[in-house]
Amino acid sequence: MGPKTQRVYETIRSWIESGRYGPGDKLPSERTLTAELEIGRTALRQVLARLANEHFIKAHDRSSYRVLGSESVPTPAEMEPWKIHGTRNVYENRWVNLDLVDVEPPGVNRFEHHVVRLFRVAVTAVIDDQDRVLMLWRYRFVPQQWGWELPGGIVDSDEDAATTAARETEEETGWRPSPVEHVVSYQPMIGMVDSPHEIFVARGAEKVGEPTDAEEAGEIAWIPLADIPHLMSEGKLMGSGTLVALLHILASRARGDR
Repeated sequence: MGPKTQRVYETIRSWIESGRYGPGDKLPSERTLTAELEIGRTALRQVLARLANEHFIKAHDRSSYRVLGSESVPTPAEMEPWKIHGTRNVYENRWVNLDLVDVEPPGVNRFEHHVVRLFRVAVTAVIDDQDRVLMLWRYRFVPQQWGWELPGGIVDSDEDAATTAARETEEETGWRPSPVEHVVSYQPMIGMVDSPHEIFVARGAEKVGEPTDAEEAGEIAWIPLADIPHLMSEGKLMGSGTLVALLHILASRARGDR
């Protein structure tokens, strides 16, 4: 794509990102765009094809395009929630709580439901300028398996999740990440386990020393993002936080985000 074509691409994309054309809006016709942007029809179609491949627009009909994002799943009408009649603790230590919760789903007899309550967790994906992600090769005794993981850990009560994300990365890898950006929050096993996970991304890191967390230490490597789908298919990526973070990055790259 030549400089002029690139400029047209960046112009149309800026129209979308700035809100000049919002979700569902129809872009001007090809004839109008070629005149306004002073570009040939063939080059314009290359630009439009790229924007479509990056999921900014989609073809609506012949020589017509609309901005993506207008399609949304309608929120169902609010339904009656489960009633909670009480909670009794079965087991508790500094790491895990096990409760029995007296619940009553709509139209169902009440019963006691086990709920495991864990701490909030922060996980960080650090990406460098070569499109590699900072990972650790670790052994986990619960599944009795070796695999690649992103750095992360429990959020202390006196710090926010972003601070934990940066601290754990440095402690476990010896790399101090650039400012971290929160990208998603989720619960990995929502039916029975309360364990909030916060996912962060950092663009770049500085080597400041060796890992200081011996318990969490592992082989440290910068893994090319291009290798992630293959590692995923081989089952060599461990932990939901690692998978969620990397899937988010791959999906963002497919949309053309950086």
